[in-house]
Amino acid sequence: MSDIRGRTIGLIPIDRIRVLNPRVRPRRAFDELVSSISRVGLKKPISVARRDRDGDVFYDLICGQGRLEAFKVLAQTEIPAFVGDADEKECLLKSLIENCARRRHSALELFRDIKGMRTRGTTPTEIAKKTGLNYHYVLDLLKLMSKGEERLLQAVEAGHIPITIAVEIAEAKDFEVQQVLQQAYEQNLLRGKKLKTAKQLVERRLRRGKRFEVKGERKSVTPNTLIKDYHQNAERKRLLVRKATATRDRLTIVTEAMRALLSDENFVTLLRAESMDTFPKSLAGRIKQESA
Repeated sequence: MSDIRGRTIGLIPIDRIRVLNPRVRPRRAFDELVSSISRVGLKKPISVARRDRDGDVFYDLICGQGRLEAFKVLAQTEIPAFVGDADEKECLLKSLIENCARRRHSALELFRDIKGMRTRGTTPTEIAKKTGLNYHYVLDLLKLMSKGEERLLQAVEAGHIPITIAVEIAEAKDFEVQQVLQQAYEQNLLRGKKLKTAKQLVERRLRRGKRFEVKGERKSVTPNTLIKDYHQNAERKRLLVRKATATRDRLTIVTEAMRALLSDENFVTLLRAESMDTFPKSLAGRIKQESA
């Protein structure tokens, strides 16, 4: 996309500027910006597009929200700006691209900006070009966003889980997710700490949902949500039963192995000689019970 058409520079009334795509900034960084402008002035003008409507003139902000807000804090009424011609859609798109070009915003901010670009008709190819992201990575991001997978998106951005595995989890049924993790382990895509983190993520996603709950937000209770909660609870119970069964089977194997070893007098004599002929009470009782 070309630069803003017919661009000029001038002093613009701050109260006539409309922010199309507001973004929250870290307080410390904003305070440093205010301090810098108060000391040395504005190094780069903001960019706006002029609007004339029914004899009234106002401006849509394209780039420079932080500088604009700093001028407001400093009680300024006007701000230097590049003024050009662009429709509202073009202004919003440029504002979104400006946000995506920054490296310090959170994962969800970046992903929402990308989703906003796609909603407004920008193709995945154009998004990849504007943001510098891989085309297939953009496609996978859009898949996760279309399914509301905020937890998976955050894990991808943090490097806890590959995006390809995140997409497979998003497209799998709840009872198939463990199989996805097992395959990722076998393919050496998730190992060690990453595998543990992925399992914890899957459990939280199953228990709390795909999205992060907004503080104070309460879910409405409907027959569908009750059925979903029932199935989720039932799945958790099945997982617990499988873990308990596996633990019991391992304990049975250990007990049988110890019982067989203790039936060997030579082995028992060796244990006595090494002062290792005592056992935990629970294990000794179980061996005795199995023998009986």
